[in-house]
Amino acid sequence: MADKPPAPAVPTRALYPAFRRITTRWMDNDAYRHVNNVVYYSFFDTAVNQMLIEAGVLDIASSPAIGLVVETGCRYFAPVAFPDTIDAGVRVTQLGRSSVRYEVGLFRNDEASAAAAGHFVHVYVDRETNRPTPIPEATRAFLETLLVAP
Repeated sequence: MADKPPAPAVPTRALYPAFRRITTRWMDNDAYRHVNNVVYYSFFDTAVNQMLIEAGVLDIASSPAIGLVVETGCRYFAPVAFPDTIDAGVRVTQLGRSSVRYEVGLFRNDEASAAAAGHFVHVYVDRETNRPTPIPEATRAFLETLLVAP
């Protein structure tokens, strides 16, 4: 029998330079009385886009360059359920010419270890042509404030 690979390390709050608070909703719970897995992806998207909007580098109606998700993944460590509050820690681990990899840790209430950790990659495209474009300078400057070694 082959050896089992080691379990992934559970991220802690110290790994993330920025946080956004997200409240769970009654409808987030599924029949098993915990937040359904698909909702975690919504938490990731909400945290990152809220940061971009608050930093003034994303106008969802008119920014000429927009980030499209091309890859995503999540690891689950502990359940979350309504009425928990989520602190979403966000960091950038790769910043290319037209792409960025975000890693997001979801922390239940005031817990020090993540209930879930995920990632997604945005590729920036021109809003009109839908073709890859360099990350705008103001966006890049903001993303650099979140950049950490993976």
